[in-house]
Amino acid sequence: MNATPLRALLATLLLGAALPAAAAETRIVATVAMIGDLAREVAGDCAQVDVLMGPGIDPHLYAPRPSDLRLLSDADLVLHVGLGLEGRFGALLARMGPGALAVAEALPEGAVVTGPEGGLDPHLWMDPALWSGTLRPMAEAMAARVPACAAEMDARAETLAAELAALDGWVAASVATIPETARVLVTAHDAFGYFARRYGLKEAALQGFSTEAEASIADIAETASLVINRGVPAVFVETTVNPRAVAALSEAVAAQGGAVALGPELFSDAMGDPATPEGSYIGMIRHNARAIVTALGGTPAPWPEALAPWAVRQGIANGG
Repeated sequence: MNATPLRALLATLLLGAALPAAAAETRIVATVAMIGDLAREVAGDCAQVDVLMGPGIDPHLYAPRPSDLRLLSDADLVLHVGLGLEGRFGALLARMGPGALAVAEALPEGAVVTGPEGGLDPHLWMDPALWSGTLRPMAEAMAARVPACAAEMDARAETLAAELAALDGWVAASVATIPETARVLVTAHDAFGYFARRYGLKEAALQGFSTEAEASIADIAETASLVINRGVPAVFVETTVNPRAVAALSEAVAAQGGAVALGPELFSDAMGDPATPEGSYIGMIRHNARAIVTALGGTPAPWPEALAPWAVRQGIANGG
């Protein structure tokens, strides 16, 4: 996007100044924190990264505010997931052309899951190995706005990719401890398909890829039967989804003569508070994996040495 006259003037005045001062003029906007956290890690001091939708916000239902539109208009680059995740934002983002990058659509062909009714699943961040594939497109798009930082961004992306590989291995080792009969992940909406596919779980969700449609009585009854027949020990609510459907599921299980525990809240379409470990992408996946594994009868694996620096930064001894 073209700079405003004021920004152009400031850039002229700063000509020849140190790189961080010039880079501060480059503004990146990410629609969701799962993109924003990685973008900040890759950008370092080379750009300012802002996130539109914070903790507890459902991007499927989010309606743009005037302040969002101002932030978008001032951005040099907008990073969004695409595939319909941003709901009402979709048409606006599509009109931004080269000023916006849909990171999911930058992944290789075949990476995206198609649902039974033809819809595309946008929740790719649930598979760290797959989500790592967005680092290169993001780094290249940001470096195009700050060419002097290209090498630094490339190096930071490589470091982050190695951390996500370690995270992926840790999740796999942790999920492998769940008794085979209990490897069923029951959630409020279909946001964990990539997680389930990657780590060998059966997924059962009460709503589809989007939270716009309500779970039907038939869906709840069918899922209740699955819970009883498989002896699923726990079901899960999400921080961005109304818990009433999962509560109805628990009641349906009881009505059929069974019982199921309510597991810890999972982060699906938004991360945790920025001041907590769950406010980072690695922390979000760590929380979800620990919650799922423990509630389904497994034991989280020891935290990998490769992620010890992350744990130290978050104030977590030995990965928690």
